[in-house]
Amino acid sequence: MILSDRRTRRSWQVDLAAYHMAVHPVTQDEYAEITGEWPGAAHGTRLPVEGVSWWDAIRYCNVLSERTGRTPAYHVRGDEIEWDTTADGYRLPTEAEWEYACRAGMTGPRYGPLDEVAWHRGNSDERIREVGTKQPNAWGLHDTLGNVWEWCWDLYDPEVYGTYRVLRGGGWFDEHWSCRASVRRRSHPTFRVDDVGFRIARG
Repeated sequence: MILSDRRTRRSWQVDLAAYHMAVHPVTQDEYAEITGEWPGAAHGTRLPVEGVSWWDAIRYCNVLSERTGRTPAYHVRGDEIEWDTTADGYRLPTEAEWEYACRAGMTGPRYGPLDEVAWHRGNSDERIREVGTKQPNAWGLHDTLGNVWEWCWDLYDPEVYGTYRVLRGGGWFDEHWSCRASVRRRSHPTFRVDDVGFRIARG
């Protein structure tokens, strides 16, 4: 898998092992069932959870793993975190996994006409929308483009941005050019924003 960054004009190769990816971003009811919390500004059981930090997503993955009898993927010690790649628990996708799953074999910027596959500023009425209401990609995944940006495991550019993590996919408030498979955004892992959620994966 080849990733690229328009800001730095850099490309790099990433090898992928087999993995599973959730069909849609974690919803508010799924998040509440595990954490007891309903974060974010909008409320609806089938809305993607938003207003969650990268650390919130990490904790959700570990608790979900424990609840389902799997080995947690993350070892957390204060502000330090280690990913146990041998664990069978739930985790955030890497950005290479995310982009590969988003593209579903396609080479273009999107897996279909934008309005048919994604909620964005031009069609969302500037509000978050229920998951699964737009057409899926060829592998049956919904909302990889638009609706909410999705946290990934990776650091964005540690030499320049330190601990900032990668976001992918574009959101309900973004213009059409942000809703493309290759677009990368960054945010501090403690920040909570109303157009940022996450999707889970498992190795």
